[in-house]
Amino acid sequence: MSIHSVLFAASYDRFMAKTEKLLLADLRHKLLATAKGDVLEIGGGTGANIAAYGPEVRSLTITEPDPSMLRRLERHAEAAPRPVTVLQAPAEDLPFEDGTFDIVVSTLVLCGVSDQRRALNQIRRVLRRDGQLLFVEHVRSDEPKAARHQDRMNWLNRLLVCCDCNRPTPTSIREAGFTVDELDHYTMPKSPSFVRPVVAGTATCRAAVPHQAT
Repeated sequence: MSIHSVLFAASYDRFMAKTEKLLLADLRHKLLATAKGDVLEIGGGTGANIAAYGPEVRSLTITEPDPSMLRRLERHAEAAPRPVTVLQAPAEDLPFEDGTFDIVVSTLVLCGVSDQRRALNQIRRVLRRDGQLLFVEHVRSDEPKAARHQDRMNWLNRLLVCCDCNRPTPTSIREAGFTVDELDHYTMPKSPSFVRPVVAGTATCRAAVPHQAT
């Protein structure tokens, strides 16, 4: 557990407070209101999504790889009005059988995973046929000038928050075998220009796939 990890986890909720109030909280509640059945959330962080899940969620499992974040997530889960299963695991190596979940949720996670392709393949593997991925993600700007700026500043973003906010994540979702059903673009307030492009959407897994390592 690095000092950076401990400090980042300790300051995350306070650091994101204004952005949550102005945008993210609303996106979380709108997106997760549609969740139902058996739900897996990857990279749960401090547990910001827990309060947004509606009554149609039958079971809620949340994974988080970082030990510092995990402790805060566990405290939120213990105080939740519903049972929540919390596990330490990376998105690239999910410890579940094929076809376990109806919904997988990813909010500001796919920009930070070390291997996005592997993580998306794992998500698809654990989803049932016609299961859905619900996502809110930092993305590469559609404007060439802004995208080049993201590329130039990505070293700083990785240094501060270990995140690649210039990834073409919707394209990666499609390439992983999902059909993107809804995709809305937003600008994240109270944040540096190179991390402002954000998307929220849903994608459907049309067919189950065999277990794959990558």
